[in-house]
Amino acid sequence: MSTDPDIGSDVQPGCLPPRERYDLFGHDAAEQAFADAWQSGRLHHAWMITGPRGVGKATLAWRAARRVLGARAMPEAGPLGAGAQDPVCKLIESQATPDLLLLRRPWDEKRKRWRGEITVEEARRAPHFFEMSSGGGGWRVCIVDSADDMNNNAANALLKTLEEPPHRGVLFLVTHTPGRLPATIRSRCRRLSLRAPSVEATAGWLEETGAADNAGSALAASKLAGGAPGRALTLIAGGGVELAAEVNLLVDRGAAASDADIRKIADRLSLKGQEEMRDLFYEVLANAIRVQARDRAEAGRDVTDWLDSWRNLNTLVRDANALYLDPKQTILSALGQVRDVARKEKARA
Repeated sequence: MSTDPDIGSDVQPGCLPPRERYDLFGHDAAEQAFADAWQSGRLHHAWMITGPRGVGKATLAWRAARRVLGARAMPEAGPLGAGAQDPVCKLIESQATPDLLLLRRPWDEKRKRWRGEITVEEARRAPHFFEMSSGGGGWRVCIVDSADDMNNNAANALLKTLEEPPHRGVLFLVTHTPGRLPATIRSRCRRLSLRAPSVEATAGWLEETGAADNAGSALAASKLAGGAPGRALTLIAGGGVELAAEVNLLVDRGAAASDADIRKIADRLSLKGQEEMRDLFYEVLANAIRVQARDRAEAGRDVTDWLDSWRNLNTLVRDANALYLDPKQTILSALGQVRDVARKEKARA
């Protein structure tokens, strides 16, 4: 995510802010489902857009919001297509329309970083927002990106709005893990489920759009991203493809990985401005551990230690984010733990 308060916590590195993205790759069916509901005149008041990170959920929410707020249809750009030069789209891009509210993790001025959650104070803006009348007597739209970031109090505050559908108002809840949301929220939303395109399709898209320099890097980024286009863009922009190769090599070395190898990565990723790269690192490391466990399971070997390592890594990352632990020590601990598993395994052989 972005670390620039002027950009927003909902912006992934290497990607345009969702409000400025006018193309959506691979989700015509979901777009058409919303477009049909909108054209029917019986639009549900709350939509939960689900799917893996970087698949295009926020992009879909903003495309729908433009149409609800009056942007002229551009069918050649898809079921919810609209043009960047449309007056409504310009207002939305510049965040100058009073008829759209974006709820996201707020900026912590003291720590100079984004808060780890959407607070109850943020969520309480929604009821007040929908109590007001639209400037032109039209619709009002609220986007929550992402709903996973709401703490319990924030979720309860938003639930009040869901329980009392606003007149000519619609909410879009972007969520990566809908199962974590309260059932009372899920039951009041209509769901649009997005799946990542195939790895090959996304790799082709990366090449066609010029996001990747060559077919090899396009395919590598797409594989790492599981076919999710936005995630692939983030990996390319953040040097994730190169980082993945480096981390995978280190994990493959196992017991032979040196302190110097581990410190090299920790020193680089603990520098200021490397927040996005640290997130990529933990994802790549978790995947590398899963691969080690899978390979051993397929060979009929015990995978208990590797599974424990994967669980411990998830706990470590969660605690690091919640408690603001020292990045360098967290990375050293994560890599050292993996090496210890490999050494323990080698000693038993």
